[in-house]
Amino acid sequence: MVKCIGVLTSGGDAPGMNAAVRAVARTCLNKGIKVYGVKLGYKGLHSGDFIEFDRNSTRNIINVGGTFLKSARFPEFKDPAVRQEAIEQMKTVGMEALVVIGGDGSYNGALKLTEMGINCIGIPGTIDNDIPDTDFTIGFDTALNTIVDALDKLRDTSSSHQRCTILEVMGRYCGDLAVHAGLACGAEMIITSESGFNEDEVVETLKKSKASGKEHALVVITEHITDVNELAKKVEAATGFESRGNVLGHMQRGGSPTARDRVLASRMGVKAVELLEEGKGGLCVSDVKGEIVGLPIQEVLGHKRVINNGIYEDVLKLR
Repeated sequence: MVKCIGVLTSGGDAPGMNAAVRAVARTCLNKGIKVYGVKLGYKGLHSGDFIEFDRNSTRNIINVGGTFLKSARFPEFKDPAVRQEAIEQMKTVGMEALVVIGGDGSYNGALKLTEMGINCIGIPGTIDNDIPDTDFTIGFDTALNTIVDALDKLRDTSSSHQRCTILEVMGRYCGDLAVHAGLACGAEMIITSESGFNEDEVVETLKKSKASGKEHALVVITEHITDVNELAKKVEAATGFESRGNVLGHMQRGGSPTARDRVLASRMGVKAVELLEEGKGGLCVSDVKGEIVGLPIQEVLGHKRVINNGIYEDVLKLR
């Protein structure tokens, strides 16, 4: 039976990570398992930057955004020799297994450690919702609500000034944030890497919208597709809509996690400890139709997440 477990957060921060750390810590303590928090992700694992948790360590963090354990880039962890040095640091406190909260890069690190004899469980903490085989990731719902709030505010000013507003949101490799926010806010167009981008089609659609009598329009687009300010200039020149480009940026990552993210993170944290207690490693915790399950990391990372095309179809029906 595992006697000592570590937990770290890695990659981009996501609201709900603290709730997951809290769940891991309290589940361990309730089971009589010693538990350490690892600061600064894999970098802190390598340097031995550990905090032994007690019942007081994770008080009053379930509602706090970001990650109190912090996160840091550490590309050196790809080197097997560096990973072995991290394992030696773990041995100094008796740490036998690890819970890793983060995205696909964090999962890769967890898999490599498992292959070296340290059982690791991954928990999906990323606002983009881009991890395959889980319906939702920790942080997605909070980020989505931040975007919806911004779009609602932008609609007010767009309507007042008869503008077309183009909002860039995060989700480079997964358009879930844009699609869900666009559907929730009645956007005229939603552009993602999955939907593809055709500038002439965008202009033509907004032309028709203007001609139909619409006085304002909202367009939601994921990052790294095009320059939204340049697109706004072209839309204005071609359609007659006064147009503005907006980039929401990193404010999407922050804020107190929603109830949904807190509950999801808590359930995933409990499951991660249970899997390690069973002697399992190389797995990630996933939300599959409301059930929290453990799936092989290798299989999950072996394919790309498929977006729900039914949502795109619903958007078109409501345009």
